[in-house]
Amino acid sequence: MDSNAHEALRVLVAAYEEHLAAVLARRGEADASVDDAYDALAEAFDRYEAVLDVEYGETLPMLLDDADDSDADEDGLAEDELDPHAEEDEDILDDDLDDFELR
Repeated sequence: MDSNAHEALRVLVAAYEEHLAAVLARRGEADASVDDAYDALAEAFDRYEAVLDVEYGETLPMLLDDADDSDADEDGLAEDELDPHAEEDEDILDDDLDDFELR
């Protein structure tokens, strides 16, 4: 039962282990080994998901945060992605206070 999916999974698990090792051995905020391990993990994840799709028509229940996507705007957000730091609409928040009798 050896397949490309099994090999891609082995590489993904190894990339998770390498990432954890790099995080545990971090030598400061800008440690390049952590960044390299992160990139290798993202690449292994993409490869595993691609192999699953090709071999079995399956996907994974998670997505990578691809801030470098070509469809991202100058803030690094995709068109349909909400900025978590965006200001809330005060009128909507006031309505919620009234609806739940929080005043």
